[in-house]
Amino acid sequence: MGRNSEKLNHPRVEALIRELSQLMGSGAKTGMFEEMFADLALIGRENPDLGDHKLIHKTLQELRESLTLFFPLRGKRKVAVFGSSRVSDSHPNYKLAMELAQGLVHQGFQVITGAGGGIMEAANRGAGRKESFGLNIKLPSEQSANSYIDNDPHLMEFKYFFTRKLMFIKESSATVLLPGGLGTLDEGFENLTLFQTGKCMPRPIVLLDHENDNYWDRCMDFISSVMVEQGYACKNDLSLVYRARSAQEAVDRILNYYKVFHSLRYVGGLTVLRLTKPLHPDLVKGLNTEFQDIIVKGSLQSTPPHKQELRNNEYPELPRLSFHFDKSSFGRLNQLIEAINQA
Repeated sequence: MGRNSEKLNHPRVEALIRELSQLMGSGAKTGMFEEMFADLALIGRENPDLGDHKLIHKTLQELRESLTLFFPLRGKRKVAVFGSSRVSDSHPNYKLAMELAQGLVHQGFQVITGAGGGIMEAANRGAGRKESFGLNIKLPSEQSANSYIDNDPHLMEFKYFFTRKLMFIKESSATVLLPGGLGTLDEGFENLTLFQTGKCMPRPIVLLDHENDNYWDRCMDFISSVMVEQGYACKNDLSLVYRARSAQEAVDRILNYYKVFHSLRYVGGLTVLRLTKPLHPDLVKGLNTEFQDIIVKGSLQSTPPHKQELRNNEYPELPRLSFHFDKSSFGRLNQLIEAINQA
């Protein structure tokens, strides 16, 4: 049982864990489940606090239920939409969120919201029940699900923000933020932080408001004139977000992000960019020159799928661009993805 065997030091428990792990589904990795069950056994032994046990149990329950919800539907890309719950259906941003969701669904995307009112309601309404999801949060003030997702099999209620946030990121390929309060900014900055630190896969993060609104302009002005100016953020980090003034512009931003770039995979020390079409050698040569600052050794090279990808049957039909990335300059990585998409 690897690292946990010596810690358990209990032959009977170890035997039961091995037996239980063998009973998992055909696709389950037995060794991985042995580690998980051993961790649970160690928690029971080392930590007598019932409150901690409840937290772990509820966390696992929420992860299981949400993974079950999304697993059959992972063939479609999804867009997480955030914004204020306090705007009425006559507000320009409500109408903008509706148009956004309609445009995304028309292009084959699905939409995920926090299931509340305002912008969330507008996005669920625009996407329709079949193509939208709601990840509601149980609050002391009891945030109820909006009527366009309520009682739907695509609706799930969470107790914990951290499991809910994980699902927003894990199950979506893009983020659109409309103006909102602390919750909206919390989600927005978390998306930015995860991308900036390489803790999530690259994604388009779009700031959307109507043409007469200056909400995002003021927010970005603070980031650029205070955070960047005082050295708390890098200027290249500003390229992690896109501004949009219309629903169509936001949809186009997301479509263009996946025009040539498909997905990213780390394989050992390599960063592998999967592409929807191969790049001309002259273009690869130009990218090597332009982005030499983020290549720690060697060069960008067109490559076939790597052995690890083939073992997992990860898009074997797609061409690749592989290189040794410094894994810190994610603003520049996003600029590389943009350059590839402009090819």
